[in-house]
Amino acid sequence: MGSAAELAAAALVMLGFPALMLAALVPSVPAFAALAAVTYLADHYLHRKGSYLINRLSKVRAGLSIRFLIRQLLLILLLARLSLSDDLIFYGAVACFIAFYGLQAPHGALVTLIRNRRRMPVATRNVDLKSRIRIPDAPPRRLLHRSAEKMLHLDLFAVVGVLVSAQLESAVAGFTGIGLTVGLGCLYVLVLMPYVRGRKVPPRADAVLAAVDEWLAGYKPETVLYFSGSKDSAYQVNMWLETMERLDTRPLIILRERAILNNLAPTTVPVICVPGGVHLMNLDLSTVRVALYAANVGKNIHLLRVPTMKHVFIGHGDSDKLASVNPYSKVYDEVWTAGRAGRDRYAIADVGVRDDDIVEVGRPQLAPIQSWQGVPDGRIPTVLYAPTWEGWDGNPGNTSIVLAGESIVTKLVTADPPVRVLYKPHPFTGTVSKDAKAAHQRIAALVEKAAAERAADSRFTTDSAAMDRAKAELAGIEARLAELAGSGRSKGGDEAVATRDGMVDVHKHEEIARLRAEWNDAYWRSFPSYEHRVITGAQPRLYDCFNVSDAMVSDISSVVSDFIASGKPYAVTDSAELGVEEFKRHNTAVRAAVILSNSAAELDGLLDAVRDPSADPLADARTELKQYLLGPDEPPSIDQFNGAVADLALKAEARNVGQQSRLGTADADPAEAAELTNAVPGQRVVSAGETDGVSAG
Repeated sequence: MGSAAELAAAALVMLGFPALMLAALVPSVPAFAALAAVTYLADHYLHRKGSYLINRLSKVRAGLSIRFLIRQLLLILLLARLSLSDDLIFYGAVACFIAFYGLQAPHGALVTLIRNRRRMPVATRNVDLKSRIRIPDAPPRRLLHRSAEKMLHLDLFAVVGVLVSAQLESAVAGFTGIGLTVGLGCLYVLVLMPYVRGRKVPPRADAVLAAVDEWLAGYKPETVLYFSGSKDSAYQVNMWLETMERLDTRPLIILRERAILNNLAPTTVPVICVPGGVHLMNLDLSTVRVALYAANVGKNIHLLRVPTMKHVFIGHGDSDKLASVNPYSKVYDEVWTAGRAGRDRYAIADVGVRDDDIVEVGRPQLAPIQSWQGVPDGRIPTVLYAPTWEGWDGNPGNTSIVLAGESIVTKLVTADPPVRVLYKPHPFTGTVSKDAKAAHQRIAALVEKAAAERAADSRFTTDSAAMDRAKAELAGIEARLAELAGSGRSKGGDEAVATRDGMVDVHKHEEIARLRAEWNDAYWRSFPSYEHRVITGAQPRLYDCFNVSDAMVSDISSVVSDFIASGKPYAVTDSAELGVEEFKRHNTAVRAAVILSNSAAELDGLLDAVRDPSADPLADARTELKQYLLGPDEPPSIDQFNGAVADLALKAEARNVGQQSRLGTADADPAEAAELTNAVPGQRVVSAGETDGVSAG
């Protein structure tokens, strides 16, 4: 429903109009002016906040244009009640508002046309289109940003002028305001007109696509990471960016949604966003030999149908959830898993994925996770509580946050000897379940209260000077990061400008990576090592929290599998109360975990393992499980991954050579030869009736 301030503003808008009508009927010019100002300001506040309530008002037929029109009609009613219906100002106001609304159509049409013509059929990053086609600057942001609201607010001059005339019984102010409203409205329309034609418009779609094909012909991509999904799923492709940067072959990232491109993390890898299926299927990808898929989605078919490359499902995490053994996976040439556990999951699930098509490549993303060396001298142990979110199906076993979260945190913050608690919930927590949201808020309050109590406890001391230096260092790093981020933005840019100017500055990219590492180090030094902490947002990252923790409590998710890479003790909550043995039977990743009930009574076993690693009964089990889930430490996972890419590329090349041999035989069927030729990307001929969907062939 929005914040309390947004609710108050919405209430003022909805109640302001009946009050305006009363002021018009009374009639009272000062009251009408005051109430009109309230509705204007409340409306503007809701738009500036991007409030969800604005959309709701539109759904109940109280949209932006309607609200302005009603206010203007009430002003006409006020003039009539003031016995001014025979005065020239009355007719001037009526003519002004009719003309003003007549300007809304060309204004809206021009804005829509400009946006449509500047929308690129293919948006890119790190692809040099600037030297191949001319992409003009975007119109000034002030012209298009919230353009409808800006246009409608030009009526303010007429409204104020007419009210002043009504109060002072002089038409001068009214006609001055009317002239300004109509004149500025016409000027707004005229200023937009040049941006719909000529050199202010990007090239047509065919020219843009030809330029992309020309770049592809020169770059010759060999390995593609393909991704489609909602904007909230961008993390699934972001986790693979560093791996793509470290490939031995020429990488390319293909996205299908603009929202994903806008949420993509910075990368040096070339990125092409192709929303249209036909456009994708006509790109020249003839040099690509391996296509990697991070999610099982319907739009994968647009690339899966290309036979000249081999297709691999790599996923976006490694866990015992059903998504890890989706039957859709059998459409790929190979499925790559982290370790033996992934292979066994498919065998047990029996969903049609052959064992011969599974390759174990480790998890390259886990390289930043440090192995545990025990609790450093002079520091109390740190326990990370990182529950997953509630999911869509209401299953109580999805997350511990509702049934066990408060018990877990209470037991940790009251532990003796003491430990430090880091609470980092999943970013989706509370988005579906009100109970999960309320539980999260109570847990955060528990942690913050315990932190305040510990800060007042004389047993805990810290080096204030060192913390002040770290805070100053942190501020300097953040200032430099903000400077680098600001220097990379295109002034007044849009999708077309971002495509034109989207070449990454490699030196700046490397500096940002270095600064982020320095930021992480300074962050942990900027507060006491004993201080409980609630950590939300993108920074510090989950893996950074892994590295400063000595143990973790979590739920069944890829978080547990990733944490196992550290070799540190961990606990997993059986929120569905399956029982220890049944829970372990269903979930491979918990076989070396301390299993918690919803009361968290078993937490002492985890804390004992942290305080005395030599007496940890699960240490050997964790070592074995780590190799089973994530594969061997040697060779490094990135080397295993690169090796798998190279092997599959050879298979793709062998297949293509075989097809060429068939085409070259004297007795080749002409129809078959044509079909084989048309199967090569960039050489397909699109039929006149084909759409962005998948053709029948």
